[in-house]
Amino acid sequence: MLLGLTTALVATVCFGFGSVFQAGGAREAPHADRVRVGLLAALLRSWRFLLGTGLDIAGFVLSIVALRTLPLFLVQAVTNASLAVTALAAARLLGARLHRADLLGIAAVVVGLTLLALGSGHAGRDHASAAFHWALLATTVLMLLLTFVLARRSGNAAAVGLGLLAGVGFGVTSLAVRVLDVSGPLDVFTDPAAYGLALGGLGGYLAYALALQRGTVTAVTAAGTVSETFGPALVGVVALGDTARPGYAWCALTGFVVAVGGTFVLSRFGEVDSELGLPPAPAPSGPDSGRVARTAPPCKGDLPDKTDGEVRTERQVP
Repeated sequence: MLLGLTTALVATVCFGFGSVFQAGGAREAPHADRVRVGLLAALLRSWRFLLGTGLDIAGFVLSIVALRTLPLFLVQAVTNASLAVTALAAARLLGARLHRADLLGIAAVVVGLTLLALGSGHAGRDHASAAFHWALLATTVLMLLLTFVLARRSGNAAAVGLGLLAGVGFGVTSLAVRVLDVSGPLDVFTDPAAYGLALGGLGGYLAYALALQRGTVTAVTAAGTVSETFGPALVGVVALGDTARPGYAWCALTGFVVAVGGTFVLSRFGEVDSELGLPPAPAPSGPDSGRVARTAPPCKGDLPDKTDGEVRTERQVP
C-alpha cells in the first residue's frame, strides 16, 4: 500500500503543475468554435501545453501502480486533489493570490486525504465481466459525441459541460487500467477496455483543452472532479469490491467527503483570469468582427467610398 500511495501522491503533483501549464498553452491557441485539426496543431506548437501534457503523462504512468494496488476511491481522491497543487503552483509561478478560503480548502484536502488513507482497505477485484469492458468503451464513444456537440458552444455552461466530459473520459481510463487484461499482447488488443482507455484519455484531453478556452483552469478542473472522482469511486465499491478497513468505514467516508469538498472550495480560486495570469479569452470571430461601427451619421458633402465593398463616406475637403 505504501508504494501505491507514494506513486499516487507524486502523480498528484504532476497533474497539478500540468494543469497550470496546459491552461497557458490552451489560451495561447486560436479560439476554436468546433473540433478541428488546427486546434491540435496549435496546441502542439505551444511549449507550455506540451510541458503540461508531459507532466500529465508522467502522472498517469505513476497512477497505474496506484490504480492496480489501491481502492479506486482512494486513488481518485488523491489524484483529484491536484487542484490544491494547481492553486499553489499558480501562486508560485503566476503570482496569483491565495485568500483565506483558498488556504482552508488546501487544509481540507490535506486533512481529508489523511483520513482517507487511514480508513482505506484493500483493493477489490482487478477483473470484470465482458459486459463491463464493453460498457467502458460505449461510455467513451458517448463522451466523444457530446464533446463534438458542446465544442460548438461558448460560455461558462459549455466550459462546465466540457469539464464534466473530460472527467468522464479520465474516469474511464482509471477503470480501464484497473480491469485491463494484461495476460498477453493478444488479450490487450482484443480487450474493449483497452480501446476505452485510449479513447477516454484522448477524448478527455480534447474536452479539457476546449473547456480551458471557455473557462478558468480551476473552474474546469473542479467540474471534472465531480465525474472523475465520484463515478469511478462508486463503481469500484459496487462493481469491483473496494472496501474500507474493518471498523474504519466512517473514517474513509469522512476523508473522501472532506477532500472532495476542499477541491470545491478551491474552485473559487480561479474565477478571475487575471489572478491566474492568463490572457483574456479571444474575441468572437465572424463576418462582423472586423467592421468598425459608425459613431455619427454622414454629413452633407460626404463622398461615397466603395473600396471595401460597402458604402462608406469620406469627408470632402473644401
